[in-house]
Amino acid sequence: MPKKICVLGLGYIGLPTALLLANSGYSVTGVDINEKVVKTLNSGELPFKEPGLRELLENAGKNFTAKTQVERADVFIVAVPTPIEKFTKVSDLSYVRLASEMIVPVLKQKNLVILESTVPPGTGERLVIPILEKSGLEIGDFYFAYCPERAIPGRTLYEMVHNDRVVGGYDQLSGKLAKEVYASFVKGEIHITDLKTAEFVKLIENTYRDVNIALANEFALIAEECGIDVWKAIELANRHPRVNILNPGPGVGGHCIAIDPWFLTEHTTRGKLVLMARDVNDYMPNYVLQNVRKMLESIRDATITVFGVAYKGNVDDTRETPALKFIRLAKNEGYEVKCYDPYVSEFEFELCSLEDAVRESDCIVVMTDHSVFKEIDPNYVGKFMRHKQILDTRNIVNREKWNRAGFKVKVLGDGRKV
Repeated sequence: MPKKICVLGLGYIGLPTALLLANSGYSVTGVDINEKVVKTLNSGELPFKEPGLRELLENAGKNFTAKTQVERADVFIVAVPTPIEKFTKVSDLSYVRLASEMIVPVLKQKNLVILESTVPPGTGERLVIPILEKSGLEIGDFYFAYCPERAIPGRTLYEMVHNDRVVGGYDQLSGKLAKEVYASFVKGEIHITDLKTAEFVKLIENTYRDVNIALANEFALIAEECGIDVWKAIELANRHPRVNILNPGPGVGGHCIAIDPWFLTEHTTRGKLVLMARDVNDYMPNYVLQNVRKMLESIRDATITVFGVAYKGNVDDTRETPALKFIRLAKNEGYEVKCYDPYVSEFEFELCSLEDAVRESDCIVVMTDHSVFKEIDPNYVGKFMRHKQILDTRNIVNREKWNRAGFKVKVLGDGRKV
């Protein structure tokens, strides 16, 4: 059993992974090039919120320390970001490259390197292993595996522990050794396959969800034209034993679903359905604005209040959030936009208190399905608004309750005349 593990990247996946391993008895060094993150962790604080993470940090004790430089270890786990290049839609593997280069000076025989970062198929063999071989060692002298995460913000720790994991080994021994590491805290089944298949599996999991959401969004647009409530229709359709349609919404966000389809199609001329789904979901903020424009067509110098800038409910994660595109589009059309999100502390645009966000507003647009939005009193917010209108893109508010408070309520995907 390896004694020391070095985790490169202390973000939404790397930090929970490092702390779970530290709580499993390993001596873990977490490495991040962001000095602020390192200082925050070494002072006993967290750089972001996630249920159960504070307890893990406190329980880790001397088994975990954060640093900015890589140290010698038995196992190296690379869990750094892999963003998409905005204009070309090509994966930015600069962080993976940098992390791999940081390992080179300390890599020794029999070390195991595990890549967790989401990457296009073949990245391990084409990019990472050749960099690691600059150490003077050849693959076989050291071991290499790919093990993607399967977790969502708000449930990261639970899912890391209980979900099945897929481990892709460069060879059989690499897969076996990586499985032993994750078996220290994973209660789900760990499936071993080859390297490229594991890279592919990660991408198709999230691409499946992206395509499913795109289909739900298409259903929503058609339902509005047909005068049907798509939410009720989907609920009934999902009672079929072989149907599982996801919910429509204002677009797709997060670091996985909005990104992985591009990684999947990066090295192929195929994938037309995948790219069409991306186009549908990327268009949804535009469609939301079309609806808002109709609601505000008779109002001069209109103000819009956005409820929620996180990409999904009950988290503080704003990566790839569709709210950002909607806000930019609305501002480009001359609307004043004010944002309220009780979970998010930092965002590209100013965040207001609830009262300030709705003051003199002409329309509320619910972009995120935070549970707290269900509890907001429409009579209270209505007192501050100039016009009582709300567009719910997530179908989370009580329509009757808001109607009784004098609001005109529009729900994305509901084409009924009410």
